[in-house]
Amino acid sequence: MQTVTNLDLRTITAEEPLRICFVCLGNICRSPTAEGVFQHIINKNGFSSLVEVDSAGTAAYHVGEPANSKSRMVAEQYGVTLNSKARKFEYSDLAYFDLVIAMDKENLRDLQRLDRKGQYRNKIFLLRDFDPVPGDREVPDPYYGGINGFELVYEIVLRSCESLLDAVRPHMKNGSDGK
Repeated sequence: MQTVTNLDLRTITAEEPLRICFVCLGNICRSPTAEGVFQHIINKNGFSSLVEVDSAGTAAYHVGEPANSKSRMVAEQYGVTLNSKARKFEYSDLAYFDLVIAMDKENLRDLQRLDRKGQYRNKIFLLRDFDPVPGDREVPDPYYGGINGFELVYEIVLRSCESLLDAVRPHMKNGSDGK
């Protein structure tokens, strides 16, 4: 599988920002990390008015809870704050978001099942589809492991989100790069 570099997106403006949702199982480890990292990258590059970032879970196990303490700790070491509260991904999110980014193949299948008619399949991806080193294409779930698993997730998410920004940047108008 080759890294995704060419996305079929409309022009992204402040009036019509890119709406992106990162999705994992419980929305307390991987997807809030991706949300926080991508928001940080967007802010750092001056694109905050052009992108709306969110995260959700395919299950409702942790609705209303903050990100896992280990996820927050690792992110904070890199100056990234994870502010999200867990929520369940809903069918209406498929229409609302321009990109829906799953953390693993099970999350991807759950999202594809939600899209019964297949009308949103061109906006659903795995995060590691954007990873220059995609491995098995899955962001491993660190929930039951130690801090090393959370650090690995952060590294994978960071490089994948940087590549994701490279893929959406050509669609941005009036961003900090002067387009």
